[in-house]
Amino acid sequence: MSFKPSGSFCALALTASLLALAACGDADEDKQVAAAAAPRQCPAIADTPVKLAGGTFEMGEDDVYDEEGPVRRTTVAGFWIDPHEVTNRQFAKFVSATGYVTVAEKPVDPKQFRVPADRIPPDMLKAGSAVFTPPDFPSSNYADWWKYVPGANWKKPYGPAGPDRVANEPVVHLAWDDMVAYAEWAGGRIPTEAEWEFAASAGQRSKNVQPEEANSWQGAFPNYNAETDGFKGVAPVGCYKPNANGLYDMVGNVWEVTSDFFKPGHDPGDSDNPKGPGEAAAHDPFNPGMASRTVKGGSYLCAPNYCQRYRPASRQGRDPGLGTSNVGFRLVYDRAPTA
Repeated sequence: MSFKPSGSFCALALTASLLALAACGDADEDKQVAAAAAPRQCPAIADTPVKLAGGTFEMGEDDVYDEEGPVRRTTVAGFWIDPHEVTNRQFAKFVSATGYVTVAEKPVDPKQFRVPADRIPPDMLKAGSAVFTPPDFPSSNYADWWKYVPGANWKKPYGPAGPDRVANEPVVHLAWDDMVAYAEWAGGRIPTEAEWEFAASAGQRSKNVQPEEANSWQGAFPNYNAETDGFKGVAPVGCYKPNANGLYDMVGNVWEVTSDFFKPGHDPGDSDNPKGPGEAAAHDPFNPGMASRTVKGGSYLCAPNYCQRYRPASRQGRDPGLGTSNVGFRLVYDRAPTA
């Protein structure tokens, strides 16, 4: 099943368009999952962007989720792309150089809730972000899995009581403006959906990958994670095999933001370096009234036995004003990046 965004902040428990997975699965699965295996090896990998010549490919899928079709022959020009998601190490370098403060580190503007201020719980106005918090019981209600945690941000991804960021894990809890600020500093930009899917497809039609090829959830989501791959949550970059383009984690680990506004389905007539719908035409059924951005590739919260998001064609809308603990990004470049 797919992510479900919240348009009501779950009675002011989450901001609009918070992405979450719908739970399902056998309640007895947790008794049948094997003990956690030895952790994967995660060798250090280079940051050097990969040059892609561009080309024509079959974008989208017609037989999985409605918002992914129709399949269209799509052409993209050449570009360079980061081999992995932007990491905490890279983002920390940007912050050190510029003094940048992310959206999650600032108090919340009460106007974004669109309700009278006296109806907003005080904690919801504190600086923070949305953190996946597994319940102790099976649940298909995404409000049971997500909490707005004051003090959660890219430095403290699980909140002030949790561990610090890990240098080579993807940076999370960033809003759209934070990603754009980093991109401008780094000399790149957020990829279009077509560029991202072209890079992820690597010459093959979009299809599900085997669970061991992506950081996924093992066990009975959302209350039991067997961690058989050695990871309870986000994994460092380089832990899973790259695709044929030499790109890591194009599926699984964290959803990745693209520059396209979100609208269900693709326009068959817009197939030459498409950039998606204009902001006025954007539409997210789970978040009406908000121009969502398109995210790609699934995250570590997808259990392979019921979730079909481990494909280059997978796509969802995402609130650009809110960071979460399972969404990151990578950059593309229109010319060879300088060291």
